Amino acid sequence: MLDRQPVLEGELVRLRPLRAEDWDALFAVASDPLVWEQHPAHDRWQEPVFRAFFEDALANKGALIALDAASGAVIGSSRLQGLEEAGGGSVEIGWTFLARSHWGGRWNHEIKRLMLTHALASVAEVRFLVGETNTRSRRALENIGAQLTDRREDRVMADGAVIPHLTYVITRESFAKGPLAG
Repeated sequence: MLDRQPVLEGELVRLRPLRAEDWDALFAVASDPLVWEQHPAHDRWQEPVFRAFFEDALANKGALIALDAASGAVIGSSRLQGLEEAGGGSVEIGWTFLARSHWGGRWNHEIKRLMLTHALASVAEVRFLVGETNTRSRRALENIGAQLTDRREDRVMADGAVIPHLTYVITRESFAKGPLAG
């Protein structure tokens, strides 16, 4: 069974379960409007919108806070969510955001490598859902070896807008051969 609340450590990043007392530090990262510029929830930098996102993350018990391994500073978060057990198992990795100071691939690559290594030890496939127009996230997924599928899903945002999302996947087999393989 997949542990959705692990502690995972790499050279650049340490991931641990999100806690209520992480609010101030994580909101300091999330309050930058440019972090959400291409995201379907482009207003998530606003306190009430991020508060709902944060509370949902705590309630679903799959959120991990990302800490800079060198400084211990909060740099963002990600989630293991939507665990499905059929067909060898599948889980969604997503809802990831990072401080702009940590953009550029290295930290995101390590976060995804740590989470994929952990998840794929228990499930056969990891899913990533991304807003159709979120080119920054789509490019990041392609850079880590995720493959676009024909699966699409409409997600309702906090403001009620319905946004088409695309599904990318990484399987155990593709991960072992991909750019994040250890």
